[in-house]
Amino acid sequence: MATLYYSGIEVPRFTKADVSLIQLIKAGREGVFYKARIIRGTCRGHSLVTCKISKEGITSKQMENEVSIMRKLAYHKNVMQLLDWNTSEEPYMLIMEFMSYGTLRSFVQKNKDELIADPELQSQLTIVSYHIALAMEHLRSKMVVHCDLALRNILVSRFPWEVKVAEFGLARDLTRMRSRRSSKKKQHKERVPLRWYPPEYFRNNYYSFKGDVWAFGIVLWEMQTFGTLPYPDLNTSEQVVYSICAGSKNTVPNTCRPEIEQVMQDCWLDPYTSRPTFTDIVKILENVVESDGDYVDVDNQRMMNIEEK
Repeated sequence: MATLYYSGIEVPRFTKADVSLIQLIKAGREGVFYKARIIRGTCRGHSLVTCKISKEGITSKQMENEVSIMRKLAYHKNVMQLLDWNTSEEPYMLIMEFMSYGTLRSFVQKNKDELIADPELQSQLTIVSYHIALAMEHLRSKMVVHCDLALRNILVSRFPWEVKVAEFGLARDLTRMRSRRSSKKKQHKERVPLRWYPPEYFRNNYYSFKGDVWAFGIVLWEMQTFGTLPYPDLNTSEQVVYSICAGSKNTVPNTCRPEIEQVMQDCWLDPYTSRPTFTDIVKILENVVESDGDYVDVDNQRMMNIEEK
C-alpha cells in the first residue's frame, strides 16, 4: 500500500516535497513524467526513478485506476514497474522505475542519423518490436486493454534489449466490465489518441484487444519513420477519422523489411476479427529474430551504447 494510517487519518508515505525533479521526460495526456530522486518512502534504494505527476483536472479515482492496473500487471520485463504512489493528496504522483533513455520516440528521433547508418537497423527494430509484443501479450493475458499504445508511451533503458510499455492512464481492466471481450467507451466525449485508434472505434464506439493490435501496427510504422506523426498529411481530427474509416493506411517506407511490413498490414485489417492476436505476433517476430541471429550479431554493442544528444 502507498499510504499509512494513524488514528484513522490517511497519511501518504511520500509527498511532493520528498521528490526531487531532475529532468522532464515527457508530457502525457493525464500527467507529466520526470526523471527524479526520492528522498523518503519505500523507493530510497533506487538512486533514480520516473515520477508521473497528475495534471490539473485528473481525479484521484483516475489515478487509483491506473495504480490498480499496474499492480495487476505485476512484474514483466517489458512493462514499466510501479514502485510507489500517492493518490491521497494533489498533485497525485506515481513513482516508477527509471529508464535511462526516455521515450522510444525521442530516442529514435535524436539518434536518427546513427540508426540509419547502422547496417543492422532492421534487425534492431525487430528486436524492439518483439519486446513490445511480449508486453502486449502479457496485458492480454491479464485482461487489460492499453488503449494508448504509441511510441511516446514506450520507454528505453538499453536499446534494443530493454524497452517497456508505460502510461496506463487510459487502460481498462476488462474483468471489471460487463463484457470481458470488449470495451465500450463511455458515451461522453473522451480525449483519445485518434491517429492510433481503429476504424471500429469511430464507427461503433468499440475498442477491444484488437484495437491494441491496430495501434501496435502504428507503433511499427512510427519506428520505421523515426517517430513521424501518423497520417502526417492530415491536419484535422475530422480528416483523420474520415481517412481511417475510409480504409486509408500510412505509407510504409521502402526501407522496411517485408516481414515487418506484413505484420503492419495484418494489424490494420478490417474487420478487426481478421487481425492477429498478440500471441500470433510474438511467434512471428520471434521467428524473425531467431533467423536474424543465424546470420548477424544482434548483440550490437555500438547500438546499445548510443548516447542521446
